Amino acid sequence: MSGRKIRNMEEFAAVSGISRPTVSKYFNDPESVRASTREKIERALKEHDYRPNIFAMNQNRKLTKNLGIVVPYLADPFFAEIARRIEDMVISAGFRPILLSSHGDAKLEVENLDSLLSIKPAGVLLAPLGRISDTAAIERFCREVPTVNFDANIDGAGEAFVGHNNTQATEMMLKYLTRTGEPPAFFEMKSPPNPNANKRRTAYLETMERMGHTPHVIQAAGEGWEIEEIGYREGTRVLSEGSLPSRTVFCSNDRLAIGFLAAAYEAGFKVGLGDDCTLRVAGHDNHPFSRYTCPTLTTVSHNYSAIATKSVETILAMIESGVRAPERKSTLFDGELIMRASA
Repeated sequence: MSGRKIRNMEEFAAVSGISRPTVSKYFNDPESVRASTREKIERALKEHDYRPNIFAMNQNRKLTKNLGIVVPYLADPFFAEIARRIEDMVISAGFRPILLSSHGDAKLEVENLDSLLSIKPAGVLLAPLGRISDTAAIERFCREVPTVNFDANIDGAGEAFVGHNNTQATEMMLKYLTRTGEPPAFFEMKSPPNPNANKRRTAYLETMERMGHTPHVIQAAGEGWEIEEIGYREGTRVLSEGSLPSRTVFCSNDRLAIGFLAAAYEAGFKVGLGDDCTLRVAGHDNHPFSRYTCPTLTTVSHNYSAIATKSVETILAMIESGVRAPERKSTLFDGELIMRASA
């Protein structure tokens, strides 16, 4: 028998080599997992002398098996991809995912939370709109329902936040772009719908100044989630004016970059690293379509899998314990540079 004291289900999952959602599924219904998995869990239970918190589990069984997932805009393939991964893990853990989109509307975001509250969910994974969210309404909801924020953070809302390290990712891209060509101008929306854009602008300005380069921010007019259209329209304007301060453009997100690439093509610019190229373009997010642009888009990838896994594990641990966290925790995952033909 192991001498190490196992304090909770998350630690037991780690030492047993079984995923946290599968362990949770076993404790809810041992027959719901494969026989080989069940045997492995039961061997680990004997070896480590672990016993789950039966009181907490009984409390949890009084709740529905509904687990809410709320995203800002499901038509955005980025949110569709991360929601798909979260859904798969929630189902594997024995819960029923209820996926809702706020469609970029702060009022609808609150209505979605009210709808979830009416069905008494076991917990909620919330990617808030951010800048335009009704913060007070979200904070009220989070006091009623165990909630984990992901992607966009609203301080004080929910027990935890799991997201992308925008500062690290932006700095990494800037180091690469300045090492391989002209220091980039930063192309962003003047009124971005997602608060991550503000973190990226701040990181761009600070990193460029720290590296001894003059920062140049180009702001695209337009609001809302038709981001490719804004990137195309404003990219066309900037290129036609001849006002680009650099032959390298770092777009705040891949959807802007996709629009900008289309504008560059129509304006006769050849994008890439070759001697015959006149422009380099990079983005941020590793949008699912970024590998299919022409040229393929250099970008910084979110760790989709890690963000989804940590978000689900965190909410399941909260549901299992039945106890609110004593302090709010944030977990950020570093981005990965994806070098493709555009830069």
